[in-house]
Amino acid sequence: MTPPIGIILAGGQATRMGGGDKGLRTLGGQTLMDHVMDRLSPQVSDMALNANGDPTRLRHLDLPVIADSVSGFAGPLAGVLAGLDWAAEQGADTIVTVAADTPFFPCDLVPRLQLATEGMTHPLALAATPDPKRGMARHPTFGLWPVALRDDLRAALDQGVRKVVQWTDTHGARTASFPDEAAFFNINTPDDLTRAEAML
Repeated sequence: MTPPIGIILAGGQATRMGGGDKGLRTLGGQTLMDHVMDRLSPQVSDMALNANGDPTRLRHLDLPVIADSVSGFAGPLAGVLAGLDWAAEQGADTIVTVAADTPFFPCDLVPRLQLATEGMTHPLALAATPDPKRGMARHPTFGLWPVALRDDLRAALDQGVRKVVQWTDTHGARTASFPDEAAFFNINTPDDLTRAEAML
């Protein structure tokens, strides 16, 4: 399979971290964004960053910065749409999304997402890990998305859809199972950053 384009989702407001760019917080001598880029780059054909606000503050990352086209911080689906639109301009068929605040995600994320979508006309899958209460817990910011569905996603956002799984379920999205829930540990608070230091 052709490697997808990687889109790092960093379009949120990071209110629980006191605002600013969560991905620029330091973990083990590197920024969270450095950790994410290091894990993602071997798995994809190219990378871009979904972030809102002044893009010049992120110039040092040497990545294209693409903003949401949907106003009002519409959540991860807006970032997915921005990534799909950008990928369409590059002639790509699929993107994979990862969160900028999740530095330990699997190094085999992309191949396992692609394997889960074999045979699908429009490959669409989310990462998932075992959950004692729900059986499996999906991680909606970690997914493989087809460029062909971008207009459908745009229409859903225009209609007020904000929950990722609400949209993916309508398209029969599959799940790629990963054994380690800690791999998707995301950093939302200063305490989470301390915990991540211990995990590192």
